[in-house]
Amino acid sequence: MTNALIVIDVQNDFCPGGALAVAGGDEIIAGINGLMDDFAAVVLTQDWHPAGHSSFADSHGADPFSMIEMPYGPQVLWPTHCVQGTGGAAFHSDLNTDRADMIIRKGFRPQIDSYSAFFENDHTTPTGLEGYLRTRGLTKLVLVGLATDFCVAYSALDAAKLGFDVTVQMGLCRAIDLDGSLAGMVAKMKAAGVVVA
Repeated sequence: MTNALIVIDVQNDFCPGGALAVAGGDEIIAGINGLMDDFAAVVLTQDWHPAGHSSFADSHGADPFSMIEMPYGPQVLWPTHCVQGTGGAAFHSDLNTDRADMIIRKGFRPQIDSYSAFFENDHTTPTGLEGYLRTRGLTKLVLVGLATDFCVAYSALDAAKLGFDVTVQMGLCRAIDLDGSLAGMVAKMKAAGVVVA
């Protein structure tokens, strides 16, 4: 068994009622739980920001969803979300976290955001997930979770670039779709060889 299920950011703040809610974000949880037994490994990712993170609009006195130029490139400024230790950062209570072999926390460095499960947004600082998967011989990845056009897509693109066999199960993802970001990222994933199922 060389396949792993990577469950991206199924956290309260990304579900209805949360600080950065993705429409229908909670609708995918039962389906994700149902998939877990089909995989040799299950990895959960968790957005885990310190208070006052540089990607928060409030940290710059700016409007949420506006853009800023950071040393590592353009950055969307988000509503304050997934602050370490808060209820919003916790996994949704319906998610089967007991099945997880590993939990990868990302976005914990104050000065840099992290969409991908593999790298910070500078595309060079690793999270350690690649090494974990390789040492366990896991080469086929299926990605599900939130949000399709940001953390799921960035993770899929990085996984493909690293040489993994990558599938995104679109039915078990939900998108923010900021100014057409969903269509743009689906096109990028397909061009990178990701199977968009």
